[in-house]
Amino acid sequence: MWYIILAIFILGSLYGLWLLFKKAGKQGWEAIVPFYREYVMAQLTARPTWWVFLLLVPIVNIFIFYALYFDLLKSFGKRRFWETAVATLLPFIYLPLWGRDPNVKYLGQSHTEEFKKKYPYHKSTAREWADAIIFATVAASLIRGFLIEAYMIPTGSMERRLLIGDFLFVSKLNYGPRIPMTPLAFPFAHHTMPLTGGKAYSEMIKIPYKRLPGFQEIKRNDVVVFNFPMEADAPYNRPVDKRENYIKRAVAISGDVVEMKKGKLFINGDSGYDSNDIQHAYLIYTDGSGLNIQRLIEKRFEYAKDPQTGVPLAEPYLFYVTEEEIAEVKQWSSVREVIPYNNAGSAFPHDQARNWDFHNFGPLQVPKAGDVVTLNAETLPIYARVITVYEGNALEQKQDGIYINGQKTDSYTVKMNYYWMMGDNRDNSSDSREFGFVPEDHIVGKALFTWMSWDEDGTFLSKIRWNRIFKGIK
Repeated sequence: MWYIILAIFILGSLYGLWLLFKKAGKQGWEAIVPFYREYVMAQLTARPTWWVFLLLVPIVNIFIFYALYFDLLKSFGKRRFWETAVATLLPFIYLPLWGRDPNVKYLGQSHTEEFKKKYPYHKSTAREWADAIIFATVAASLIRGFLIEAYMIPTGSMERRLLIGDFLFVSKLNYGPRIPMTPLAFPFAHHTMPLTGGKAYSEMIKIPYKRLPGFQEIKRNDVVVFNFPMEADAPYNRPVDKRENYIKRAVAISGDVVEMKKGKLFINGDSGYDSNDIQHAYLIYTDGSGLNIQRLIEKRFEYAKDPQTGVPLAEPYLFYVTEEEIAEVKQWSSVREVIPYNNAGSAFPHDQARNWDFHNFGPLQVPKAGDVVTLNAETLPIYARVITVYEGNALEQKQDGIYINGQKTDSYTVKMNYYWMMGDNRDNSSDSREFGFVPEDHIVGKALFTWMSWDEDGTFLSKIRWNRIFKGIK
């Protein structure tokens, strides 16, 4: 159905341009040849013909095309707001109507002073504001959707590389911007309407996953923003591009074998990403005198606390700190004992046969497009979500075997690349150890740098972390 609608949109629009080109004294076929069509538009409107070369620049080409397109409409006397709107939203209807209307004539090159004097058109104040708001909204939406987007760190899962209150710029260009899969949405709202709540998008139109070419593939240990895959499930049931944004480190890419032993990460048998900034969990026992809360705040140590009061939970205290920081804690006079802590949370794929936890799991291979995986009772918990939720197949396990889309099989060919995402705050991070593989169609972009950082525990003069402004992300 989507392809039928798209075909009607394209063919109807091209037919309308064919008719308008003929009215302007050109050949109708010139309207259907990409790039040459825009060259002719530039001639018909007196725009610079070198603009055609800008059509090769991603995103810029959108602005160039519509500038020429709207100028062409002006050359036929179509300058009112409603005419611009329908020519944008319903070109397959209105361009043929205008092309066949004998009253619609080519008036001349709309970008010349002679044309403006001969056919003066004065916009009302309301129209001026409407044009400015619409242009700003469209421009900002294109930049946000295809170039770069601001993102704020809401949790401590990437401490201490990224801090709560860091404001980042995330590049859509590095890995290639996604074509919006749910294009009907309220501007600048992700999935929920501001103030009123409720869905900020409509699923009347759904576009299959496509990604424009990028500058690079995802590299191992890149810091990546992606859509939270578990929001495919109830109660959210959100489309891919409207799922909540998460930020983690891609510690393993497609084809890698990931494993953890006693809290240490291994990729393809070698030590995985490690850094002095990585935090681990520790239990702190004191001599009964407790800890100085003000010192914890000053040190910006992360600890388990009452969300209402900010007071640490009852002893033993649970800290999430780096090796350097825990070495300092051990020197405090009130500290009696420090023990590394494993929360022993069940890890993906959460089956009793493996009984993996956040500190000990694997080896597990991250699926790669084209991989043929064997399906049986042992492997099905690993690949069931890939097959059904992410790649849209019907999966049944019957007494006589496994069925995919009604066909009995003992294997499956993976369609997409997948990634294994983990937080640098290893023992206080909701990541792939919990929800498993992240599909390539969930990838939003690459975190570039921190453009601002707000410290909620800072004083009036130290709320802004000046040393983090424009700090690159490694």
